[in-house]
Amino acid sequence: LAQRTRTRLVFFGWQNLYRRYPPPFNWMEQSVYRLAAYAIAGNQAAAQVLRAKGYAGPVRVIPQFGVDPALYEASSPPNRGASFVIGYVGRLVPEKGIDDLLHAVRGLSGNWRVRLLGAGPERDALRDLAQSLGILDRITLEGQTPSPKVPAWLAQLHALVLPSRTRRNWMEQFGRALIEGMASGVPVVGSDSGEIPNVIGDAGLVFAQGDVEGLRRHLQALIDDRALWTDLARRGRERVLARFTQA
Repeated sequence: LAQRTRTRLVFFGWQNLYRRYPPPFNWMEQSVYRLAAYAIAGNQAAAQVLRAKGYAGPVRVIPQFGVDPALYEASSPPNRGASFVIGYVGRLVPEKGIDDLLHAVRGLSGNWRVRLLGAGPERDALRDLAQSLGILDRITLEGQTPSPKVPAWLAQLHALVLPSRTRRNWMEQFGRALIEGMASGVPVVGSDSGEIPNVIGDAGLVFAQGDVEGLRRHLQALIDDRALWTDLARRGRERVLARFTQA
């Protein structure tokens, strides 16, 4: 249709893992690469995959998620002596690494608690793990909530964690919860799975996926260092305003 109407063709892709397809699908893929005037990739790894598969035209990384910063309330700094609230929002599935978060918080000092917002097949296993670690009384599994209520929920946190772990057939493509947390002035901590480090940049803390000790150190630093907390809260909001609004 683009050829028939002499219209320039642009295509978009999220695919951040290199996969070879059998005919005729690889023929279709290569045909699109030859005819396209431009490519848009959802993340840095997707752009690299396009190059590896033979696309030679111009490509730009433009994330397909944005937030309206006016909808997000600013989180309040943690009060000395009050609970430091650590949150996760998303699907409760193995690749999200929530079990690493539970192992990490077990060794934290101070007054803390964890709130898990989301549903999924790992819910019962995570509850059992928290019980076996002796921290079930500090963990709240809150189920799903309508999207319009998420900003108010985020404003009650002091840190947001996305501890994803790359699998053979999956790695994090973006991590929308990160920009929602940063829009709320909540310091974010993420693993190095997929696009997470590129989303966070210098506005949060990154640890090697599966590194429970590294995650624990980051969380303890946020609990102990109010200046660090304040700096990352500011940086996160500024990064969203500069890069991740819907505009």
